[in-house]
Amino acid sequence: MPDIATDWPRKTRELSNHHMESTHWDDFAFRDDDVIIGTYAKSGTTWTQQIVGQLIHQGDPNIAMAELSPWWDMRIIPPDVREMIRGYPGRRVLKTHLPADALVLSPEAKYLYVGRDGRDVAWSLHNHHLNHSDLVFQMLNDTPGRVGPPLPKADPDVRRYFNFWLETDGGHHWSFSENIRTWWDIRHLSNVKLIHFANLKADMEGEIRKIADFLEIDVPAAKWPRIVEHCTFDWMKANGEKIVPLGGAGWNGGADTFLHKGTNGRWKDVISAAESARFEELMRERLGRDCAHWLATGEGA
Repeated sequence: MPDIATDWPRKTRELSNHHMESTHWDDFAFRDDDVIIGTYAKSGTTWTQQIVGQLIHQGDPNIAMAELSPWWDMRIIPPDVREMIRGYPGRRVLKTHLPADALVLSPEAKYLYVGRDGRDVAWSLHNHHLNHSDLVFQMLNDTPGRVGPPLPKADPDVRRYFNFWLETDGGHHWSFSENIRTWWDIRHLSNVKLIHFANLKADMEGEIRKIADFLEIDVPAAKWPRIVEHCTFDWMKANGEKIVPLGGAGWNGGADTFLHKGTNGRWKDVISAAESARFEELMRERLGRDCAHWLATGEGA
């Protein structure tokens, strides 16, 4: 258990925009078995929610994490969904895209933070943003209470989109570097675990077993094959309506668009060596050398 008196991180600011409203955490009544999954966005959030859901529910193929694991700081989450989660009788799994210093952190809950190379994040974010349905733009931009400018349509040119996102540290969304850095800074806490998209790709079952240990979930040996199968990209893609927010209705092409490729390195044949070097230079400047190395490789957390 972290020492609350000496080193427990406190919320120091609010973050509000077309997507997020950090005050939704202010009155959240935590339980000691809550699981909070944090990411910047498009870093493996949905994949990790599926992993945790499969561990908790022991490989049940019918568990719909899209319904049971909402993005708590998303400002347009309906009140009835919030009430359902507050009263949910089982172990709760919630998602956040907030930087750690804009989040109310509980010393009892468990936090999984997922990192991914920013070039891969930007490529996935571009597909996600480019394929938002008109419904999503209407919900984000026209629902009362929005702070700041509306979310514009995505630039269709992925290379230009990436460079704008990089130079502005988040483009039309929110800061990439402060999100990563604030979670990196609390990685020493015993109830915080950093995981990395590349490591999940390289050894999914091994990483899932580490997550199970961290969450103190016992899994009978006979259950493991089914859990692993239900966390594969192919299985998730085939069952996207249970896994993707709104069942995929927020994206042109539905859940199949949301769960797009699940791969890394698509940027390598598009941006130049100089653009890639510029990305690496800015990551070292904004994150520090150790954090930037972890983000690029999954090593050293």
